[in-house]
Amino acid sequence: MLLTAVAFVVLLTLLILIHEFGHFMAARKAGVTVEEFGFGLPPKARTLFRRGGTVFTLNWIPFGGFVRLKGENALAEHERNKPGSFHSASLVARIVILSAGVTMNFILAFVLLVFGFSVGRWIPTYFEMADMQAHADRGIISLSTGVVIEQVLSGEPAAVAGVPEKSVLLKVNDIPITLAEQVGQIQEGKRRVSYLVLVGEGEGAKEEKFTVSLKDGKSGVVISTFPRKLSAPLRGVGTSAMLALREAKIMTVQTVLGIGTLVSSLAQSGRVPEGITGIVGIARLTYSSVQAGFMTYLRLVALISLSLAILNFLPFPALDGGRLLFVLVEAVTRRPLNRRFEALSNALGFSVLILLILLITFYDIVRLF
Repeated sequence: MLLTAVAFVVLLTLLILIHEFGHFMAARKAGVTVEEFGFGLPPKARTLFRRGGTVFTLNWIPFGGFVRLKGENALAEHERNKPGSFHSASLVARIVILSAGVTMNFILAFVLLVFGFSVGRWIPTYFEMADMQAHADRGIISLSTGVVIEQVLSGEPAAVAGVPEKSVLLKVNDIPITLAEQVGQIQEGKRRVSYLVLVGEGEGAKEEKFTVSLKDGKSGVVISTFPRKLSAPLRGVGTSAMLALREAKIMTVQTVLGIGTLVSSLAQSGRVPEGITGIVGIARLTYSSVQAGFMTYLRLVALISLSLAILNFLPFPALDGGRLLFVLVEAVTRRPLNRRFEALSNALGFSVLILLILLITFYDIVRLF
């Protein structure tokens, strides 16, 4: 539990500090004064040191960090346009500064994924057996397939014979089975077959044989091909980089779909759907990943880093994407936006985000019990 707690704090702190470091470096490069770089969240515990016009502070809440740019939230024009302020920087510089945090999270996720697919021999994410088989044919993964009996239909021959659900179909008439389509081919035109199935998992698994009558060549089972043995060879950096880009794309699509599901569910029922998790859920995932090993933990870090980047890039007030949207609108209209409207929008957006986090956390806790 202590290791999990440390891993959880390191995970959140690392990802947020990497994000804020991106803003910090981009701002310094553009000549914007970074007034404070905070480790952790306020209230402030102590000032660590001062360098280059920036105060580095240690704060009491030990999660993440923040940067405070000169004039970023100022309302008065003379304060916003002072030399070294955020709003005195060029349009391109402000876009780069606002995008830098997201970029750093993407880079971190990509580097971890390349490392994992090469050194860690990670298995890519698959949603279809065809994709998995295609990668196996190319030597990207090593795959041995099997056939699982997903369902035994009530009253049908397999049910009468006592064939158990969720068992692995090893042989039909003593012919080894590795693909679901083989079963129909073997059973075609026959009145009776024998099934050799594997029941259970691990050391307690055992083989059982059943004689099954057929109706029109069918036994009344729902079967599917599944990856029975799955591993990965050592991969080069080039192949690993391509797999990292593929994984990043999959994660991005799934995150966007998850956000859409969350918004839809909240609008229709006011509930947070299954599969959407917050701080408590991340803590549980951290615990599971720590138990599974360091490389599994690194994969979780990559996933959350990418998710953090995507969430921050959404065009919603208070997020980097929302602030970037205000800059782009100002560039298109060629006139400054109403500063009070911008400040009010960001404050309102922040409040909505806090309420959303609290709601998700509530459902996380409810699901614990």
